[in-house]
Amino acid sequence: MAAGEGVKLIGYWASPYALRVEWALKLKGIEYEYVDEDLSNKSALLLQCNPVHKKIPVLVHDGKPVAESLVIIEYVDEVWKEKYPLLPRDPCERAKARFWAKFADEKCVPALMATFTKQGEEQEKSAKEAREILKTLESGLEGKPFFGGETIGFVDISAAWIGIWAKINEDIVNIKLVDEKTMPLLCVWFQHVLENPIIKECLPPREKLLEHIKGFHRRLMAAST
Repeated sequence: MAAGEGVKLIGYWASPYALRVEWALKLKGIEYEYVDEDLSNKSALLLQCNPVHKKIPVLVHDGKPVAESLVIIEYVDEVWKEKYPLLPRDPCERAKARFWAKFADEKCVPALMATFTKQGEEQEKSAKEAREILKTLESGLEGKPFFGGETIGFVDISAAWIGIWAKINEDIVNIKLVDEKTMPLLCVWFQHVLENPIIKECLPPREKLLEHIKGFHRRLMAAST
């Protein structure tokens, strides 16, 4: 079976981790079947394909499952090497790309969540820390349009969704994390990535996503009281 056949993505419409896998597939022009999972009633397919974490996303290629979004993106880039490279060829640059993608997941995402889930002085402290971390992420651009240089690459599709969630965070808890004055390069980068036609067509409807995350926020707040 050819490398473009038998590709299935098990995801969830509101998941940024599934979204970035879609971006990788779309940028490479790979045809795939998308299966939207009900996370409150996980399917036998998901449990079979990811028995360890039982989470989305999972890529199934020629009947073989690959789990964890960053692992999936690297797999996609390796299998379809001839189509739109996502990771740099230079080993040092590849290592740097992996570093920033990991930084986004391990530092930026928890910082956003802390601001989203705390209140009062703790929230203000979390917001300050989140801004400092996002400013550090900005430094990784090194003055380039994208983390990958002149084209959208591995870090860009791994982390650009943060721009959407940060704005929704602002709408819900009224705290601005990404400031045009203090993080101009990051703001322009978010815009350049998210306005790309291929990237944009995969984005979930904003109002639907906003209502979904509002509901998630209400449940978190209710659970903490």
